[in-house]
Amino acid sequence: MTTSNSAVDAAVAAVGLVDHHVHGALRETPDRPTLEGLLTESDRPVPPWMTMFDSPLGLAIRRWCAPLLDLEPGAGAEEYVARRTALGEAEVTRRMLRHNGVGHYLVETGYAEGVLGPAEMAAAAGADAGEIVRLESVFEALAAEVGAAAAVRTFPEVLAERTEHAAGLKSVVAYRFGFDFAPEPATRAEAVAAAAAMSATRVVDPTLLRFLLWSGVERGLPLQLHCGYGDPDLELHRCDPLLLTRFLRLVEPRGVDVLLLHCYPYHRQAGYLAQVFPHVYFDVGLAVNHTGLSSPAVVAESLELAPFAKILFSSDAYGPAELHYLGAHLWRRGLARVLSGWVDEGAATVEDAGRIARMIGRDNAVRVYGLRPPEQRPILQG
Repeated sequence: MTTSNSAVDAAVAAVGLVDHHVHGALRETPDRPTLEGLLTESDRPVPPWMTMFDSPLGLAIRRWCAPLLDLEPGAGAEEYVARRTALGEAEVTRRMLRHNGVGHYLVETGYAEGVLGPAEMAAAAGADAGEIVRLESVFEALAAEVGAAAAVRTFPEVLAERTEHAAGLKSVVAYRFGFDFAPEPATRAEAVAAAAAMSATRVVDPTLLRFLLWSGVERGLPLQLHCGYGDPDLELHRCDPLLLTRFLRLVEPRGVDVLLLHCYPYHRQAGYLAQVFPHVYFDVGLAVNHTGLSSPAVVAESLELAPFAKILFSSDAYGPAELHYLGAHLWRRGLARVLSGWVDEGAATVEDAGRIARMIGRDNAVRVYGLRPPEQRPILQG
């Protein structure tokens, strides 16, 4: 390792990260099939002839998470699972969250079954935490209480109350329909008519989804949109963020920031949108964990086009706290490799590298969400 590499590694490690899109860690210790099911975006059972520990993410867990559980790097899957079971989920979570250098979590609570909430995440990590509120979940809870048509009429007011202390909003319109929706706002009358035809509490009608989206825009908080890679519930070809171009044009005069999440394999398209629209930002969160040892390539591609002030860090970790740890570790590892190469070529200085790391890892999220800058947290080396 050259002196410049060491200096860049130190500069990247010195950033107290803001994980701007994340979910809670597990409450209870899972058995091995449940644990392996949480290491894939598939919603199908892992076939008996394979294991998710033989995957890019599985290898990364065995390599970098094992030392946090007092195991040798590369510990076998059976040994690893036995050790985390013996420690218990609370201790595994404490170790992972207190050694990843994340100082502030923005926890999306729209899918929170069996996982910690924002306050519990803050306590487990010894860090700060805020909430990101999912639009569809607020509406569905309201519709279950008063009926879908009535929920349309009161949704903006209820959303304002529900998000009084929230850092931002999120929509999963990519899952429920796709991005090929009409970009204009739906009227309340159109939304009421669509709601009257609902046959279940799950919102899938594009008119109703547009109403929720634009209600979120009117609320004025930063708006996160899932893009690209996810479980089989979505149709990936309809989750290309370029399909949002007309919607983004209409949102721009409203002064609301839109944050494109994950984006893989459309992260280059997201980089284009972040370059040309001042109110658009993006990350490659989910892809970093799941590409594992190959994640430096994804991180490098995320830096190809967009200004560094338009890129954020996130893990999108949900469930096993290994994902919360690795999301930060692998992102730092990838970023340090890219920035070290630039420094070695003379294209950037070590000071440039540190500034870029601070922008993407912390400062951009602090600005967009109006946060207090987090303090640096200790990082376990290995």
